[in-house]
Amino acid sequence: MRRWLIRLAVLAALVAGAVVLRMTVLAPRPVRVTVVRAERGRVESTVTNTKAGTVTARWRAGLSPEIGGRVVEIPHREGARVESGDLLVRLDDSSQRARVTLAQRELRAVEAERDSLCLTAEQAEREYKRNSALAKDKIISDDLLDRLGSSRASTAATCQAAGAKIESARATIRVAQADLDKTVLYAPFAGVIAELTVELGEWITPSPPGIPIPSVIDLMDTSSIYISAPMDEVDSARIHAGQAAKVTIDPFPDKSFPGTVGRVAPYVLDIEAQNRTVEIEVELEDPEFAATLLPGTSADVEVILEVREDVVRIPTSTLLAGNAVMVLDDGVLARRPVEVGVRNWNDTEITSGLAAGEEIVSSLDRAEVKAGAEAEVVPDGAL
Repeated sequence: MRRWLIRLAVLAALVAGAVVLRMTVLAPRPVRVTVVRAERGRVESTVTNTKAGTVTARWRAGLSPEIGGRVVEIPHREGARVESGDLLVRLDDSSQRARVTLAQRELRAVEAERDSLCLTAEQAEREYKRNSALAKDKIISDDLLDRLGSSRASTAATCQAAGAKIESARATIRVAQADLDKTVLYAPFAGVIAELTVELGEWITPSPPGIPIPSVIDLMDTSSIYISAPMDEVDSARIHAGQAAKVTIDPFPDKSFPGTVGRVAPYVLDIEAQNRTVEIEVELEDPEFAATLLPGTSADVEVILEVREDVVRIPTSTLLAGNAVMVLDDGVLARRPVEVGVRNWNDTEITSGLAAGEEIVSSLDRAEVKAGAEAEVVPDGAL
């Protein structure tokens, strides 16, 4: 009997030790979490582009001379700023100038011929008038007067024909001058030479019909920079010109720049049937900064649809699926339903279920952070 009592005492001691060990050394440690406070502030309802937008220059042109020829002058190089009307490229124009000179000399020859013929016509006119008076007095015959009349008409017609030749010669000069003008390429607008693909002495060949040939100069106006962005077609009815927007640009990842929607395309791009988009254009509010951007740079656009001021807001990343947040209630994690209003990538408006100043769990990216688990709050960066 005594031995049984001893055994029971030992067994009870082991059970008690196990319980104490389980409640102390082997007890599960609380989940460590970080929290943020709900606060009052501004929340914007926004939509963003579905694919990367692009920094674009509205005035950008690929330029080439209209005719072929050998390049003899390139006054400006890549990166140079030019004004409207500045010379960009000059071709060898010796043949065109020779044609203009030849046409001008032909004009002078025709004018001299016209002067001679018209002088003869004037003389024939005077002779006819003088003899007409003599014919009335029967001093000369009617037959002689008829011959003088025919001569008058013939020389007058010859004078008129010479005048037509002069107009033809002048037209020839205009054609030759037009060909001469095609040997020079001028800037159609003020801008910066982005690319130059020809050098002195090289031969430029004009583009045959239907066969595109790359331009020799890429000219762009940096004062016409805007952001082109594709928006999902489901948002097209909510976007219109004049709305405020925020632009983030890849070279400035930690900044956003204010802008305004300047244009919404009047059609939907259906190149990809499963991802149809509407193109929008956003003008940056700071034109001086916009002029420093490089066309072709990737950018993202966030169009502001609605703004709510002085509302309870939480970081969007702390909102659980089904519109709920995780709170710490007496050391235990609990899921609390909330009602939400407008939202964006950063903030979400809470219309009920949470008051300003209340703490919610922000470290939700671990499986052990779930309702019912014991938890303790640690400072940010301690996880």
